[in-house]
Amino acid sequence: MAVKADFGFKMRVIHRYLGFFLAGIMAVYSLSGIVLIFRDTDFLKQEKIITKSIETNVSGEEIGQKLGVRNFSIEKEEGNLVYFGNGTYDKSTGEANITVKSLPYVLDKMTHMHKAKSGDALFFLNIFFGLSLFFFVISSFWMFMPKTSVFKKGMYFTAGGVVLTLILLFI
Repeated sequence: MAVKADFGFKMRVIHRYLGFFLAGIMAVYSLSGIVLIFRDTDFLKQEKIITKSIETNVSGEEIGQKLGVRNFSIEKEEGNLVYFGNGTYDKSTGEANITVKSLPYVLDKMTHMHKAKSGDALFFLNIFFGLSLFFFVISSFWMFMPKTSVFKKGMYFTAGGVVLTLILLFI
């Protein structure tokens, strides 16, 4: 019986100090997660005009490839000017003006951290954070003795959270 209590005590201690350690990371992830919800809107985005020079007399879809513009499509052409979704290209000078909307520097860095892929330097942080959150889920069951009313009520809330998540996943 002493081994069980000792293990529970260790889980609570690790849970407590890991929670303090991750408080800052959780704040950043929560803010960047909220900002990412609005990534399909212009919320908090700032408009910037970028000027690029490419070869002259480039035509059609090749303009988009040279400029690195995704989903490129020409809207109209007037003389030497080619108009596309977010800018213009002058065939005679090779100059293109592209309007982009992006988050302020710090928010942009935070959201990129949140979305890190396996090739990014920060992906280890995402794995560590995900495993830490999973540890919080597991270790939280050692925060209270199983026979107490708080633990039993906590199990109802846990079941409610699982059910709500499943409902929202399949709506």
